[in-house]
Amino acid sequence: MRLSEFWGLMEREFGSGYASIVAGSQALGSLGGRTADQSLEGGEKVRLVWEAICRDMDVPPEHQELPDPPRRA
Repeated sequence: MRLSEFWGLMEREFGSGYASIVAGSQALGSLGGRTADQSLEGGEKVRLVWEAICRDMDVPPEHQELPDPPRRA
């Protein structure tokens, strides 16, 4: 999952203005109390951060759509 895909999902779920607030201020228990921003800056995989957001923020399953991983030739 690319960072741009993460932000697209965040904006779709929380709105363009609120997505950055959630990422910067919501402590996520699934990530040891770090925010999404802190986790991404610390090198956490983008997909794991999105999954933590989904768990901790009760994102409905139908909104948790993840992009398909790129196919290797």
